[in-house]
Amino acid sequence: MIKALVIVLVIALAMYVFYKIKTFRTKAPAMKKWVQTKANISLGTFLAACGANLIFTTRGTTDSIVGTVFLLLGLANIILGWRAYKVYLPYAAKEAEQQRINA
Repeated sequence: MIKALVIVLVIALAMYVFYKIKTFRTKAPAMKKWVQTKANISLGTFLAACGANLIFTTRGTTDSIVGTVFLLLGLANIILGWRAYKVYLPYAAKEAEQQRINA
């Protein structure tokens, strides 16, 4: 279980860095916000996995409390990021279609 969480941690962190760099390179405003929401979801996954790792490998009360806080913050980031993702998706698709037509 702990090895799986470490794998999720590494993948989520790599995805966060990838999407954050992609956010800076994107010019279209709606597309930029859409990619930023994907970065937020990746960051939330990283936080939730880190919190779950702390909870499962607890060494004391402090680890449990910090793990629970990280897990809750990560889940909130994932949920709010998913909502924003669904909001920006049609606008990003419309911008991509306009760029395809103009190019």
